[in-house]
Amino acid sequence: MLVTGFPAGMFQTNCYVIAHDDARECVVVDPGQDAAEPLMRFLDESNITPVAILLTHGHLDHTWSVEPLCRTFDIPAYIHTEDRYMLSDPLRGTGPTLAALLGDAEFSEPDEVRGLDDGVPLELAGIPFGVLHTPGHTQGSVVFTIEMDGPNGDIVRVALTGDTLFAGSIGRTDLPGGDHEQLLQSIAHSLLPMSDDTVILPGHGGQSSIGSERAANPFLVGLSVPGQGKL
Repeated sequence: MLVTGFPAGMFQTNCYVIAHDDARECVVVDPGQDAAEPLMRFLDESNITPVAILLTHGHLDHTWSVEPLCRTFDIPAYIHTEDRYMLSDPLRGTGPTLAALLGDAEFSEPDEVRGLDDGVPLELAGIPFGVLHTPGHTQGSVVFTIEMDGPNGDIVRVALTGDTLFAGSIGRTDLPGGDHEQLLQSIAHSLLPMSDDTVILPGHGGQSSIGSERAANPFLVGLSVPGQGKL
């Protein structure tokens, strides 16, 4: 399976492309600011076409390019209903500090927006995606999970964590809709019960694993994990 990503724009938000090997269809996750041009170039070079865009949450640095891309390919965007309002009114989710950066930029929803529900899986481009609602960074934050073949013939689980969990850190909670304790509980209940070798692909920065974060992430010390006790 192809799972590749690149950081884009002033926020260096990771945009991911996921497809079966030798497939002609793919799924795009979190196309942020300035993601459209490198994404289009990669799609053209790889001869693959997106069938949907998945959004881990509604913050502008993850959704900036979603409407033009959806329009170009005539595809839907998927986002949790709690964050949908930010597609057309991003300042409600980020506050006035970003207003100067946006200038006269205008944003609108794609023509087709579909909701995400906790525990309700999706199948797109022939790929099953798990959906975990992980509120805290925003109220509509989600984590997408997929499974792929590992190098030794084993199955590797991958979690696209958006801004819920990073390598060595967690998402900020000082923006509208953020809740620090809620975020920690989302991580404890939805992510940390996963196996140690689960690969984390976050919204910013490099990849990690659940085992590494359980062992060394300073923000998770003392969390009570269901079935495992305190870290």
